[in-house]
Amino acid sequence: MADAAPLAFCLRRATWHSMNKPPRERITHTQVGDYAFIKKGISRFDLRDPYHVAVTLTWPQFLLSLLGVYLVVNIVFAVLYTIVPGAITNARPGNFVDAFFFSFETLATVGYGEMFPGGIYGHLVSCAEIISGLAFTAILTGLTFVRFSRPRAKFIFANNPVICMHNGQPTLMLRVGNGRAGVLSDARAKLNVLLSETTAEGGIFRSAQELHLQRSRVPMFPLTWTLMHTIDEHSPMHGFDQAKFLAADSRIFFSIEARDPSLSAIVYDMRSYQPQSVRFGMRYADAISIADDGTPIADMTRVSALEPDTGIDKPHPGWTEHEEAALEDQ
Repeated sequence: MADAAPLAFCLRRATWHSMNKPPRERITHTQVGDYAFIKKGISRFDLRDPYHVAVTLTWPQFLLSLLGVYLVVNIVFAVLYTIVPGAITNARPGNFVDAFFFSFETLATVGYGEMFPGGIYGHLVSCAEIISGLAFTAILTGLTFVRFSRPRAKFIFANNPVICMHNGQPTLMLRVGNGRAGVLSDARAKLNVLLSETTAEGGIFRSAQELHLQRSRVPMFPLTWTLMHTIDEHSPMHGFDQAKFLAADSRIFFSIEARDPSLSAIVYDMRSYQPQSVRFGMRYADAISIADDGTPIADMTRVSALEPDTGIDKPHPGWTEHEEAALEDQ
C-alpha cells in the first residue's frame, strides 16, 4: 500500500498535465509566387472538407493518399475476415495474406472464384465491402474527372517588372505572354503594390493599393501584352527610387484572367514580385518580329528579355505593341 501513493500521485500529475497542456499550434505555410507567409491557427488539410483537400493536393500527394486509403480499407476488411474462421472458403485458416488478397479482389468487384465468402458472417462482410468498393470507385472517378477537367492557365510572366521612361514619364511595365497555341479573349489584368509604412506611433502598417493601368482589358490576347502604370503624382509609387522601393519592402502582385474559347472556361493566374526583382532603368526587348510574308512572330522565350532604357521610345521593327493593340480592338 505504501507504493500505491507515489503511483497515484504520478497518475494524477500526468492527468493534470494532459488536461491543461496548451493545444498544439497549427501552422500553415502559404506562398503566392515569390511571396511566402505563415498562418497560425488554421490547418491546410481540414478532413471535414474532404473535397477541398482532394482537389488541392498535388498529383503525387493525391495518388499516394489514394493508395494509402485503399490499403487501409483492405487491411480493415482483411482483419474482419481473419477474426472469424471459415469466413473465406478455401482460404488458409487464420492466414492474413489470403484474407488481404480476397479483400482486394472483393473491393474491386473482381472475384476470381478460387476463394469466396463462407457462412453468414463472411457474406455480410463481403456485402459491406462490395458496397464500399462501389462507393469508392464512384468517388475516385468523380475526383479524377474534376482534377483533369479543371482549366489551367498558361500565361508566361516576365521574370522582372521594369520602370522606364514612356511618353516622358516614369512608367512601371510588366509583360505577359499567351502560352496557349490559340487566342484568348476578354483578358483582364490587375496590378497591386504592397507597401510598408511607419506610422507616427512607430508601428509598421502594410497596405495594398491598386495601380491604375493605362489598359487593364483587351478583347483579344493573341501574343504578348505589356501592362503599363504611369508613376505620376496620383500613383502610390510617386517619388520612389530604387532605394525607397526596397526600404518600403514594396511587393507587386499581378493577377490576370481570360476566356479560353477552346475550353469555354475562364482561366486565371497570379504572380508576385519581390522588391529586388524590379529593374529600374531597363525596358523590355523586342519579342515580336515580322516574317517575310508579313506574319507576326512572337518569341515567347524573350518575354523576360531586357535592355537598357535610353529614355527614348524607339519603334519596334515592323510590328509594335501599339499596332497589336489596335488589331485587338478590331
